[in-house]
Amino acid sequence: MQTSPFTEPPFHLSLTHGVAGEGEGWRTLKGEGMEPTLAGHPPGVLRRGWATWVAMSDPTRRLLSARFWRSISQGTLVVDLTLYLRALGWSGAAIGMVLSAGGLVGAGLNLAVGIFSDRLRRKPFLIAYEGVTCICALVAMSQSNPFMLAPAIVLAGFGRGANGAAGPFAPAEQAWLAESVEPLHRGFVYSLNTALGFVGMALGAMAAALPSLWRTALGLASGFRPLFGLVLLGNAVNLVLLATTPEKHRPVRRRVAPRSLSAGISDSRALENRFLRHLVGLNALNGMAIGLTGPLISYWFAMRFHIGSSFIGPIMAVTFFATALAAVITARLTLRVGLVRSVVWGRTGGLLLLLLMPIMPLYGLAALAYLLRSALNRGTIGARQALVVSAVQDERRGFAVSMNALSMQVPMSLGPIAAGIMIGAGWFITPFYVAAALQGLYVFLYGRTFASVEQSAIADNEG
Repeated sequence: MQTSPFTEPPFHLSLTHGVAGEGEGWRTLKGEGMEPTLAGHPPGVLRRGWATWVAMSDPTRRLLSARFWRSISQGTLVVDLTLYLRALGWSGAAIGMVLSAGGLVGAGLNLAVGIFSDRLRRKPFLIAYEGVTCICALVAMSQSNPFMLAPAIVLAGFGRGANGAAGPFAPAEQAWLAESVEPLHRGFVYSLNTALGFVGMALGAMAAALPSLWRTALGLASGFRPLFGLVLLGNAVNLVLLATTPEKHRPVRRRVAPRSLSAGISDSRALENRFLRHLVGLNALNGMAIGLTGPLISYWFAMRFHIGSSFIGPIMAVTFFATALAAVITARLTLRVGLVRSVVWGRTGGLLLLLLMPIMPLYGLAALAYLLRSALNRGTIGARQALVVSAVQDERRGFAVSMNALSMQVPMSLGPIAAGIMIGAGWFITPFYVAAALQGLYVFLYGRTFASVEQSAIADNEG
């Protein structure tokens, strides 16, 4: 029988239909030497979230918790970092350049982390990320000198709004999470992971309004600096949390496959490589579009409507809550219509709103369009990640996640420079319409390219 890249051994979180006569609700089963197992129809998870959480393996719960704690400070900085730099007197081009530099550095680290976490272990990379981010937070709290502040922003990826992900170390994080989740349920669990990240981002965005309370005492620019304390707190919590989390993955040792299996392995690797080539090409379109509209959105609101963080922060908070809800809905949708259709439907709705947003005459209308667009677009992150980690075998999972992120981060890093120059010059519509053209092409090609990949996965799992 031919080896499939989607065929995986049993994982801790397992979904199976109940025995005839026992009903089909969710239930927790325990057996000797076995982790808790879930059984029944997936929609019940939405009604019994606590039971689902308890039934997950301990590493899964810990990794999802780390995502939440990390996302709080990210939500704060995605609102306030560009406003802080603006208060320090930085130009739009300078702000765009430091964010772009952060993206390029992150992209380089991303690839290295993906490759070496497959060959070594994943846990040490995440521990290193949390420690480095704590150090950068201390620097940002104590320094406003651009020669100290800029490297801290670049190295830690401050202000890029990673939705709770571990920045350039996300390949290790996603590959680690995949160890304890059955392929059939990765769409659900990764969407739940996305939802938790956006809930934390929402709480952080609410905290972004705090500088207006102490601005009189600390000054316009200095009022932003205490917010880096949230970064320090969240990453310190994660250092303790992840240090005590077990990891199953062990370094890959090259083995010579029996001749009878060599043909199947070769075919499987060819399928994986073909999938990755298509993924890289499509992500380049998506990454450039995101770079033109995402990192500088607070700056765009401030310049377009002449408002500050006290207006932007609450809208961002509601946006992140809405995105978390959209991610949960997407989790359920993936179980009904599949991963690819869930992505295409959500991104198509977001594309229409992207066309409307920059021509809205009032801040309230533009903010509403942004809220809905963000929820539809980013609510599909978990489904896209689930497709990537399921398309390759474990020994290449970190590499696949790296290629997924790298192929977005490099073009995404070029966007803020162009957007910063255009917004600074008063071109408030152009970045959005260029992004809409790129995203329209991405959505069309994503559905046509990956529908067959998912169909193969379904056939392999049923076989």
